[in-house]
Amino acid sequence: MKKIILGSVLLISMLCLVNAAAAQGNIHQQSTTYQWPTDPMVKEKLETWRDQKFGMIIHWGLYAVPGIIESWALCSEDWIERDSTMAYDDFKKWYWGLSKQFNPTQFNPEQWAQAAKDAGMRYLVFTTKHHDGFNMFDTKQTDFKITNGPFASNPRANVAKYIFEAFRKQNMMIGAYYSKPDWHTEYYWWPKYATADRNVNYDIRKNPWRWNKFKEFTYNQISELTHDYGKIDILWLDGGWVRPLETVTDEVRAWGAAIPAWSQDIDMPRIASMARSAQPGLLIVDRTVHGPYENYQTPEQSIPKEKLDNPWESCITLGGAWGYVPNDRFKSSARVIHTLIEVVAKGGSLLLGVGPTPEGTFTQEQIDRLKSVGQWLQQNGAAIYSTRPADNYYDQASDTYFTTGKNKEIYALVRLKEGAAIPATVSWSGNVPAKGTTMKLLSTGTTVKWKKEGDKVIVQLPASFIKKYQAYPALAFSFQP
Repeated sequence: MKKIILGSVLLISMLCLVNAAAAQGNIHQQSTTYQWPTDPMVKEKLETWRDQKFGMIIHWGLYAVPGIIESWALCSEDWIERDSTMAYDDFKKWYWGLSKQFNPTQFNPEQWAQAAKDAGMRYLVFTTKHHDGFNMFDTKQTDFKITNGPFASNPRANVAKYIFEAFRKQNMMIGAYYSKPDWHTEYYWWPKYATADRNVNYDIRKNPWRWNKFKEFTYNQISELTHDYGKIDILWLDGGWVRPLETVTDEVRAWGAAIPAWSQDIDMPRIASMARSAQPGLLIVDRTVHGPYENYQTPEQSIPKEKLDNPWESCITLGGAWGYVPNDRFKSSARVIHTLIEVVAKGGSLLLGVGPTPEGTFTQEQIDRLKSVGQWLQQNGAAIYSTRPADNYYDQASDTYFTTGKNKEIYALVRLKEGAAIPATVSWSGNVPAKGTTMKLLSTGTTVKWKKEGDKVIVQLPASFIKKYQAYPALAFSFQP
């Protein structure tokens, strides 16, 4: 029976992964409006965060054990595929029963933090709890947690604590991902009723006591995370369908099943006040819920078409899934670098998703991909970190993006075709240096020869650079306008 279930689950995983990008993309769109924070400490931290540019989001939980899509197979919606021979209730029992198998005896957060550091990343977002309700920290609100299973006797069973510590030692900003919906607690999915979709499965208006219990459950868990786990910079709240009814716009209503007929208000003002009393200046990212508690926007698996002046972050996976999936196909380092360049030049940050194995480690392939990205950033990071978009931020003909530094210098980032030989010259239109201006190739620090032809800049690359690298994902140049 276990073999049959596992085989069915692996099939489910593949089917879900095919549909997940499109289906979840409609859920986690960026908000169309933005409200700047007014708290001076929040504003200061927001600008610090905007300088980091590159972070890692780690999805790790029960779903890593069979290597399936995170949480969503529990949800009864049209885009979710499950084996038709398996009863839905049986599947839920099997999934939640994975808590008795999850035993990451090779848990190695130092490896993760080192891999992120080697990649040139500057901040972390870790999933302390996904929608399935399994807690990756030692919450006192439920026994459904990593510290109440086969890993409980491990001295580092409270994994969130040690993950945060490992990344702090690498001088990274720390973000705690927390799912507002919780499909395991009876205060959100009441066993009295079927679970029709991702939403609370009872009428809140008729059952205010139960909803208030859920609000207290949520408040208490966020209090634990912000009071008991050291310095937290970002509270990253997922599950945007849990929101006050007055924040539901026509665009949000178009999500259909994601929004019920009643408010799912969890009292964010109270939560924010409590969390910031412990963590002054805390950034709160209440995803897709526009207003004072969405300090930056989070388009998922996508990049805005044009640059944005408000703070934002594209969260994009390294492979095809957020969590660990066997034999996942990872993006090349060149593709990650090209994505990072576009995101940063448009004013955003890149949050790259990496999923550890059920044993608690990154695979060597993940580590190698990340290290290759970091090697490029070691040479060209000045064009990425602490920059802002240039007024003229992109030349499509040459696939060149532009950023500006703290001293008003311009950085030109020429994306080269993956695997192609480095050309002898590159060119772009717009952002032409003044006559006599020195231009440097960031990767070597050497001055390069350039000339102007009309509105076009033509740059000659050093022969020694071409000979040394042969292929290179992107070139970065600096100059004063």
